[in-house]
Amino acid sequence: MISAVNISLQYGSKILFKDVSFRIGTHDRIGLVGSNGTGKTTLLRMFIGQASPDKGEIAKAKYVTVGYLPQEGMHVEGRTLYKEAETAFADVLEAQQRLEQVHRRMGEVTDHHSEEFHELLELYGELQHKLEDSDAFRMKAKIEKVLLGLGFSVEDLDRQTDEFSGGWQMRIALAKLLLTQPSLLLLDEPTNHLDLDSLQWLEEYLQSYEGAVMIVSHDRRFLDNMTTKTYELSLGNLTEYAGNFSFYLEEKEERKQLTLAAYKNQQQQIKQTERFIERFRYKATKARQVQSRVKMLEKMDLVEIEDEEGGIHFKFPPAPSSGRSVLEIRNLHKSYGNKRIFDGIDFDIDRGDRIAFVGVNGAGKSTLSRIIAGVEPFEGGERKLGHNVILSYFAQHQADELNPNNDVLGTVDEVAVGEIRKSLRNLLGCFLFRGDDVFKKVAVLSGGEKSRLALAKMLLQPCNLIVMDEPTNHLDMRSKAVMQQALMNFEGSYIIVSHDRHFLDPIVNKVAEFSKGRIRIFSGNVSDYIYSKQKELAASTAKVSASAKKEESQLSEKERKRLEAEQRQRRYKITKPIKEKIAKMEKEIEQKESRKREIEELMGHPDFYKDGEKVKAVTEQYKNLEAELQSVYFRWGELTKELERVSGEMNV
Repeated sequence: MISAVNISLQYGSKILFKDVSFRIGTHDRIGLVGSNGTGKTTLLRMFIGQASPDKGEIAKAKYVTVGYLPQEGMHVEGRTLYKEAETAFADVLEAQQRLEQVHRRMGEVTDHHSEEFHELLELYGELQHKLEDSDAFRMKAKIEKVLLGLGFSVEDLDRQTDEFSGGWQMRIALAKLLLTQPSLLLLDEPTNHLDLDSLQWLEEYLQSYEGAVMIVSHDRRFLDNMTTKTYELSLGNLTEYAGNFSFYLEEKEERKQLTLAAYKNQQQQIKQTERFIERFRYKATKARQVQSRVKMLEKMDLVEIEDEEGGIHFKFPPAPSSGRSVLEIRNLHKSYGNKRIFDGIDFDIDRGDRIAFVGVNGAGKSTLSRIIAGVEPFEGGERKLGHNVILSYFAQHQADELNPNNDVLGTVDEVAVGEIRKSLRNLLGCFLFRGDDVFKKVAVLSGGEKSRLALAKMLLQPCNLIVMDEPTNHLDMRSKAVMQQALMNFEGSYIIVSHDRHFLDPIVNKVAEFSKGRIRIFSGNVSDYIYSKQKELAASTAKVSASAKKEESQLSEKERKRLEAEQRQRRYKITKPIKEKIAKMEKEIEQKESRKREIEELMGHPDFYKDGEKVKAVTEQYKNLEAELQSVYFRWGELTKELERVSGEMNV
């Protein structure tokens, strides 16, 4: 479907791609991985023409469409949410508008036998067929399904898009992309702006997506659930692994050991060759052998190995001992204008609690985090810290509070105390500041870099209660693993607002679910929480089903028959045109298969090949017939799937 052919790209002395080639198939599910700066986003941008290789090309079939969701920067305004999502169906809207224009003109033409009227009638039929084929009658249902699945409410549909914040703007962009249904879907960190419910919905949606998907993400669980191939960018090369992210890690370790062995053997060979050259360089009788070995070294393809960063680790400063009760919130009331967030909630944190805050965006997770941290006012209730509690708080906005005149190293050095000061550069390496990056001024850092620096600064301060709001958004997998290990060894308590299940599962022992102004506490990690919710949903569904059956049994026989008749009538009305199309297509298939058999019988006769012109003409006819059959088979299959889907929705 799409191929990269020998693409190379270099920025200054940095080689991003070096004769990279690969192919993306029609239904591939690919995870694109690699350290920060290896060119993952650049490669995605090449597919849509926003970046170009120095040499090589991205080749794709004419029918292929590509949709791209960047990490950030999407913003729309001037329409309601629903109208903005509707722009994904621009061709359908245009066809509807033309149909209305044709219909109006037909009403104006008085002579129904005129040539103009017949042309209008023909055009009207073509537009109707186009709208039927595009499933236009289900457009509204599709839009609502995607928007509600991504966390928008019914009330949001009529809101202006410029009322939505940056995270919600990215959801709007994602919704439009999913509705467009391109042949290849490119998603760059799609989970950054999603809550747990929306993330689960997106996984289910993508699992049934008919096109190909390529994902860049630092959410390991998401990659494991969504991908069946992994492409790794490293040292200018792209390596393919035939499995998800966990498979890639295992396979990569095996390959690394083989590469390391090859590297060591080659280095030993190089040293032996260099010793020989040095020893006999000035000996005339060995001159030819020396020159031969020099040329061999020049032509040798060197085995390259990646820089090892696995030894980087970070440890929190010792946590001062606190009382058993770390924090108490009683009868808390909080509103923003007319919007009530909390109406008399209670919440406790005990020593040793490691709590994940989950729930849809806008449910109050970040608000309560700020209240707990003491940076958000509230209208009523009480917030009480326990004995000797020292609280440390991180949120993305704290990046804006860094001193722009400080450099990276100086920013953390001013808060570090004790032994940790000796390994500040190691710590900054955990947060992707390597080499001379530590001497960059804060003023020139990107938004993501500032967030990482603010997080590192916060973690250096001794405390026994940590509150973190989306701490992993700008960290790569290696950095998250370092931070995860440090949190496992932390002796205090913490609250983390995050949707990253792989990051949270090993480090939390409670989950606080925010919903409709209330908080429910679940024991265990996020996977335990999801399992509990699934059990609740199954029990609720069974209860509703039992109630429905009870109501149904109480209907009179006459009422039951009337409802069944109405159901049959609706089913017949909806499925009849589809069945007619299928029958017509089956007749066409039968005719073409019959003609194909006739030609095959003709081609099997020995005398057939005596007439060269006839052979050429019949062979061409046979090829065309095969192509037509394949096309009809495909359309028949699509219609059959459509009939099954409609029948399923009608509860057949």
